[in-house]
Amino acid sequence: MAGNIELLSSVLAAAEAENRAALVGYLPAGFPTVDDGVRAITAMLDGGCDVVEVGLPHSDPVLDGPVIQTADDIALRGGIKIADVIRTVKEAHEITGAPVLCMTYWNPVDAYGVERFAADLAAAGGAGCILPDLPVEESEAWRKAAEQHGLATVFVVAPSSRDERLAKITAAGSGFVYAASLMGVTGTRESVGNEAQELVRRTRAVTELPVCVGLGVSNAAQAAEVAAFADGVIVGSAFVKRLLDAPDLETGLAAVRALAGELAEGVRKRG
Repeated sequence: MAGNIELLSSVLAAAEAENRAALVGYLPAGFPTVDDGVRAITAMLDGGCDVVEVGLPHSDPVLDGPVIQTADDIALRGGIKIADVIRTVKEAHEITGAPVLCMTYWNPVDAYGVERFAADLAAAGGAGCILPDLPVEESEAWRKAAEQHGLATVFVVAPSSRDERLAKITAAGSGFVYAASLMGVTGTRESVGNEAQELVRRTRAVTELPVCVGLGVSNAAQAAEVAAFADGVIVGSAFVKRLLDAPDLETGLAAVRALAGELAEGVRKRG
């Protein structure tokens, strides 16, 4: 079975046709449990997210700040396995019909088997993989497997990336480009800043792929600010925090759904 890279591309194109940015949500699988995580991801999509990233929890998540690290720790202590991550992707896609990607560090994929991971993710209806720590120079085996199975390979670019580097990374990627809005780890911030806008400008100069901005967006005003210059707005920590802060699951799910709705309005305002 082929993966859903075409679905991802069509959803991003549909948002562009509506003159708005796409809203991309993130939650780690297995948080608070595998089944409840599926419900939370479904709530995000029902609330207004266009695309969702399912995180594969990692014991040493170098890109992730304290909020996502806390969620990852809960999932890991709950015994999360790659099979549970794949199941989360499968159920979230089956329930909503939305494009669902897996965001993971490279080690778990390598240990699981590159071909096997691509095949299983595609069979689950996955749209692709975001691989923040995989150097493009070492990505050929993954890219080959991903292309064969109809999966997007999304690379992360940062403000520190030079123009030649941006060209090399984006030429190897597919689906969209993940633009990290600033140097540092994930987490909500008071402002997203000008670095992100400049990074999007430089990235667009070397690729036709949509450019989605992540790291720091937590409310509708910030979503509108980023949507004014990006093709997509990626939100993770703010969703995780709503679940962490909730006194019970149902309250958390309602909070996640409400946040998705607020952010969805934000991306439609475009500054």
